[in-house]
Amino acid sequence: MDAGTSRSRNRRGQGELLRQEIIDAALRMLNELGDDEALSLRAVAREVGIAATSVYIHFADRDELVFAALEQSTTNLLRDLGQAEDSAGDDPVRRLRARLLFLGTWVREYSGLYKVLHESTLNRRMHLVFKEELSTRATAAVQACMDAGLAPADDAAAVALDLRAAVHGAVSIRINEPEADLPPLADQIDRFLVKLVGLRIEHVF
Repeated sequence: MDAGTSRSRNRRGQGELLRQEIIDAALRMLNELGDDEALSLRAVAREVGIAATSVYIHFADRDELVFAALEQSTTNLLRDLGQAEDSAGDDPVRRLRARLLFLGTWVREYSGLYKVLHESTLNRRMHLVFKEELSTRATAAVQACMDAGLAPADDAAAVALDLRAAVHGAVSIRINEPEADLPPLADQIDRFLVKLVGLRIEHVF
């Protein structure tokens, strides 16, 4: 929204609606900036078309707003990851692969948010507790492959962590080195599934 555009005042009881508008604006701007420290509450207020004081009614400072925005982003990501897994049917290998492929697609669209979520100063200074669900579900997806006898029995949490590190490295290179000559991400993911999870090639493809 243009800084000079007037905004209709929310009716009584619509404070929560304004709070969501502020979060949505912060998400758009964080994705563009890729840096939580580059975000200012005044800039967010201009984007929404409200006075800066109205932002402070809902968020005490920038950290609180960024935390709320990343929590919203993670909630949406978890929902979409679940849908990607469900679209792959009941086979645990296909579900795990669909999960990882969707993450690659999500990162391409939300590279700025990805950087803030995993590489920001806020991430280093605060415990982003909502991120724990991502790890929990990743471990469950690996465990499902083991329970089905499609992957060697092992410490699913440790294997999921290795897989996460590999996938994050692969997508991070694509964000930070866009000119790098890299293979298709899907090919790398398939190799990670074989080498790190121990899936047989015929189960992956």
